[in-house]
Amino acid sequence: MFGKIIKILKDVNRNLGNYKKLNALHGAHINDYKSPKVNLGQLQAAANSHKKNINSLAEVEFQVFSQFGDDGIIQWLVQQLPSINPTFIEFGVENYREANTRFLLVNNNWSGFVMDGSEENIDSLKGEQLYTFFDLQAACSFITSANINQLLSTTGFNKEPGILSIDIDGNDFWVWKAITDIKPAIIICEYNSLYGYNHPYTIPYQENFVRGTKYPFNYYGISLLSAYNLAAERGYSFIGCNSAGNNAYFIDNNYMPQLGIKTVSPREGYVFQKFTEAYNASTGDWHRGKDKVKTIDGLPVYNTVTGLTETVKADEIINDLFAANKLTRR
Repeated sequence: MFGKIIKILKDVNRNLGNYKKLNALHGAHINDYKSPKVNLGQLQAAANSHKKNINSLAEVEFQVFSQFGDDGIIQWLVQQLPSINPTFIEFGVENYREANTRFLLVNNNWSGFVMDGSEENIDSLKGEQLYTFFDLQAACSFITSANINQLLSTTGFNKEPGILSIDIDGNDFWVWKAITDIKPAIIICEYNSLYGYNHPYTIPYQENFVRGTKYPFNYYGISLLSAYNLAAERGYSFIGCNSAGNNAYFIDNNYMPQLGIKTVSPREGYVFQKFTEAYNASTGDWHRGKDKVKTIDGLPVYNTVTGLTETVKADEIINDLFAANKLTRR
């Protein structure tokens, strides 16, 4: 009997130890703004600040909280443009653990407003210590072209925020086009590289569009050319994309003289996505290269130049990408 009690106590003690370890790991993740990786990001940002002129955004990339190298790009841009307002707006942030502006919030103490359509994600963010330690406001809303300006009116920010980051995996073009009440200095827009560099495409507007439900997961968003054209209409210059091939960067023309990087055309700045999100159930592996483009072949797209609905012609896009040396995997 005594032996059983000893065994039970040992089991309780072991489980308590495991709980404490898990709790410590959870706390470290939740409070990751205190992580050594933040210090490494600060060192890299300081090193990049001496690069006054660059040929490509890839030269200043590094990752702390961003999905890819966007933390570095953003740091370099705000260092070169010290007069812009220290405020940011980012939507489509999920729980904000991985985001374009999280390092900017922590490292530069900017004020921010973020949005996501999931109440669970926003509740998770509001439960973080970061949410009370920094000037961050979060709102839960399914963003549409009809409600975006009303949502932006609640930020309390100047009409010219420093950064607007758009990533809603769907109606990105339509929501950006609907924005009339603010003029950010920097706009970061996620693009779908599977549309190629010379096709002005977006998904047709569907107010309740959710990626990966009715259509393949690779079908979403805006082409680089459509983003380029809309930005040009609004008075922005295109300076390139991140090296992962999912975010495009646009600068208010008034600030371009302060930047040591030239503007580029969609063909020059385009990057085909390095990652894959298209699973091939028949092979049990993931689609790569041109096969990713083929997963959206024949699907409906809206041509933002002609105003007509077309279908994706995958072979045409693939041939154009090979001709421009944008695809490396045949």
